[in-house]
Amino acid sequence: MNRVFLLFLAIFSIQITAAQYTEIINSKRPGFSESPYSIGTNVYQFETGFFYRNSDNPLYSLPSNTYGGELLFRYGKFSEKLEFDLNLAYQVDDLSHHPNGHIKGISDLTIGAKYLIRQQEYADRSKEIRSFKKRYAFDWKRLIPSIGIYAGVHTKFVSKDFKEDDISYKLALLLQNDFTDRLVVLTNLMTDKYTTDDVFYKYIVTMTYAIDQDWSFFIENQGQYQEKFTPKYQFGTGLAYLINENLQIDASARTNFFDNYTYYYISTGLAWRLDRHYDTFTIKNSPKKTIGKKKKRKGFFGRLFGKKRN
Repeated sequence: MNRVFLLFLAIFSIQITAAQYTEIINSKRPGFSESPYSIGTNVYQFETGFFYRNSDNPLYSLPSNTYGGELLFRYGKFSEKLEFDLNLAYQVDDLSHHPNGHIKGISDLTIGAKYLIRQQEYADRSKEIRSFKKRYAFDWKRLIPSIGIYAGVHTKFVSKDFKEDDISYKLALLLQNDFTDRLVVLTNLMTDKYTTDDVFYKYIVTMTYAIDQDWSFFIENQGQYQEKFTPKYQFGTGLAYLINENLQIDASARTNFFDNYTYYYISTGLAWRLDRHYDTFTIKNSPKKTIGKKKKRKGFFGRLFGKKRN
């Protein structure tokens, strides 16, 4: 099964395209899924938040209460299609059997990279004036997703209570369908802790909808499959508020279903970017002179409302 997953990624990686820098911040938060698009070259983005998790599952050696913080740093470099990231998590686990009653420390430090391998283009029908039917007809090409791939490594630079014996890897296929300018669906297929005995497979499907110029909400379903354990399924939802083109705040909650135990997870946080992106072009008849032009393309909210925010 591992070989099939890798072959699946390799087949899609043959396709090449250009990525899309967005005027408005493109954050992974507050859902768990990830878009195939890069944030753009020379953009520094920080996504951070606090979380609380509670579970009374008697079959797993998980703590009943966990809380902490996480930081995702994203950086675009070398290509509009390429992005590097670092994910850092600090958590406190309540453990009744531990001498101190709890353990705490850095629980995860993952370094990874994402690459957009195919961007789906859609027809602009806003200028279609001859046929009402053609203007508002569904574009069937929107059923074909944009495609990206992700590869990351879980390092051993974590606290001793969370350290594992071996370095493990994470691989993911990232799909995005823009069904309308307001409605976007993300689908992630991944394997985590690859090359270890604890390897598991997961899918995440997220629907995001822009309510207006500032507000958006999402609903999300994910399933996890691991040998010797029953599958686990979760449902999540949440809201994001766009303060300005470089700053977003969010809140979310999720729970499990199809299980005979309770589980819930709540989180709140923000995403902020330092935008140093410039699109470059060469003046005709002067091949050595290059001009930088900032904010060439619009993002999710920019495409929807078509005006520059203050």
